[in-house]
Formats: sequence, C-alpha cells, structure tokens
Amino acid sequence: MSEKGLHYAFIDSQNLHLAIQGQGWILSYKRFRQYLKDKYKIQKAFMFVGHLPGNKWLYRFLKNLGYEVILKPTLLLPNGKVKGNVDTELVLHAMIEYSNYDRALIVSNDGDFHCLVDYLDGKGKLLKLMIPDSQTYSSLLKKFGPALVFMNGLRFKLEHKKRGINLRTKP
Repeated sequence: MSEKGLHYAFIDSQNLHLAIQGQGWILSYKRFRQYLKDKYKIQKAFMFVGHLPGNKWLYRFLKNLGYEVILKPTLLLPNGKVKGNVDTELVLHAMIEYSNYDRALIVSNDGDFHCLVDYLDGKGKLLKLMIPDSQTYSSLLKKFGPALVFMNGLRFKLEHKKRGINLRTKP
C-alpha cells in the first residue's frame, strides 16, 4: 500500500516515556516529532497526556514542537500515585479524526489498542504500529507483524542530549 496521503500519529505518551526510560535513555520529543515527519510523513501528531496542573510548561513545550496535545484528567489515588489512563481518549480521537487521515501510526506497546489497530488494519488505514520497546510489548499486538516498527534501535537518532531543557525537571 502506498505511503502517500495524509498521515496522523496517535501517541500514548506515558507508555512511550516509560518504555524509553526503561531502556536507559530519554527521548527528545523535538527529534521524535521531526523523525515522524521525515520518516512517515506525519502531518498531525496527537500526544495523549495525563493532565497535571504543575505541568503546563510541558504541554506548552510539546505544542511548540508541533504536537496536538490532548489532556486526560487525572486522579490522585489513596496510595499517592496519579492515575491518568489515556487509552480511551486515544481510541476516541483516532475515530473522531478517521475521515481526516488516510493512514494512522499508533505509538504504544499496550494490548488495549488491539481493537483499534485491528480495525485500522482491516480498513487499510494502518500506517504502522510503533512499539517503544520490543522487549515489553503485548503479545496481542504480535499479529500485526508487518506493520510493527520498534524504537529500540533509534536511540542514536532520538535521544535527548544533555543541553537545553531537562525533561526530568521544570525549566
């Protein structure tokens, strides 16, 4: 199938961040956005993020890099952890935008996206399923073999360099 047409990316930010961090490096969101544009001709990249009031700087930063930031309300759990699962928002936006794109790239290793990926694949609208870590992705996604691309070998291209903004703390 042709790689031409209007391409959108739908990115599970928490899944992406934790999988890359688990490999021992930090993703440069600037380089990642450029990579998506250059390699997959992504015109719109939707970044799904749990909303925390103290992270306005991060949302603004991502928007300035060219991401469409979709915020999910979060909950503070009794154990002190923050819960902000973006799965539903990602699936919903992929369907809301369905008629606006020719092909979609999904970024996650979460098996909860199996139904979305399967639907897009069946309709000929799946560009790629980008897996942040080949060692930790759901076995439910293995059936999409030809559409799978892994980020493990992209560290050299996409790693955040130590200069400029530190994504571990606020600027």
